[in-house]
Amino acid sequence: MHLRRLAVADFRSWEDADLPLEPGVTVLVGPNGAGKTNLVEAAGYVATLGSHRVATDAPLVRRGAERAIVRATVVHHGRELTVELEITPGRANRARVNRAPVAKVRDVLGILRTVLFAPEDLALVRGDPGERRAFLDDLLVSRFPRYAGVRADYDRVLRQRSALLKTARAGGDLRTLDVWDGHLARHGGVLLAGRLELVAGIAPLAAVAFAEVAPTSEAAAARYRSALGAGDELPATAAELEALMLDELARVRRQEVERGVCLVGPHRDDLELRLGDGPAKGYASHGESWALALALRLASYRLLCADDVEPVLILDDVFAELDTRRRRALAGVARTAEQVLVTAAVPEDVPEGLDGTRYTVGRGEDDGPRSVLTGPVTSELESVAGRSS
Repeated sequence: MHLRRLAVADFRSWEDADLPLEPGVTVLVGPNGAGKTNLVEAAGYVATLGSHRVATDAPLVRRGAERAIVRATVVHHGRELTVELEITPGRANRARVNRAPVAKVRDVLGILRTVLFAPEDLALVRGDPGERRAFLDDLLVSRFPRYAGVRADYDRVLRQRSALLKTARAGGDLRTLDVWDGHLARHGGVLLAGRLELVAGIAPLAAVAFAEVAPTSEAAAARYRSALGAGDELPATAAELEALMLDELARVRRQEVERGVCLVGPHRDDLELRLGDGPAKGYASHGESWALALALRLASYRLLCADDVEPVLILDDVFAELDTRRRRALAGVARTAEQVLVTAAVPEDVPEGLDGTRYTVGRGEDDGPRSVLTGPVTSELESVAGRSS
């Protein structure tokens, strides 16, 4: 799988850009703030319908514009599809595939698959459980796009059930709570089953990858931790997990009503990361934390490759954060990938062997501060300098 073309309009700092791409390595080099990360963020958005930098779509639209457009042409097994996304804050986004509108924006999921490693990934180890849940769900949807609907249904039910619980203190009517328990358990059981299967596949790959990039550290391990119990102790089927959730919801009903919050479900779970006998969070060194984050991304890449869908590998300004051994390990994987997009502040940050096609992102001064992208193409791509890359 590879991108043949990536185009944006009014996306982040870019007013209008159209970037041709080929299999192999493409490097965007330029100072922070020039807009290089914004371009690879657009590619990641096509794959996940989300940003690795912000939680909402509003910051993705260039200041002063009403909407942003992202267009990507993807080649997979000789078949070419062009995805176009229209991002409009405050309104429903729209999508087209080969110029034909699709019923739901999430119908485009699976056309492009990416694995993106960025400085923000340190939060996978040091951040709160929500960071790790999002990592699992994004990877789950990347492998099996149908889970986008499962996650959306679960989130909708969770919001409605939580709102109902909040009315309890004011004497609200809770007669429908049993109904919402059933909906939450049904969707939660499916989502939980998917996560458990995913962790069973990625955990051993992450352990191997960590040993490769941090051979002198203690062994790393990843285990799913649920309010229902440890992941390796839970049943595998959605129906059995649904039954367990219903039992647990009944057990904590009084606590939920008193506190006005939903205490059971995948939204309370975590991916537990360990080094040796202790938790990684709070105990891993800075280097070990980076190595563990890198191991999770490398494991994601290898898991997707095992599904016979080699994703586009995006390395966003990460080599400067890694020591020599980890740079070498990541570069070794990148050299074997069908397509790699790399951003770096200076050419020296890009390891040998990842030269590929190189573009320079700089700034001009015509019509105010502007960025220009120059490289082995005849057309010049310009952007209005905006949010830092």
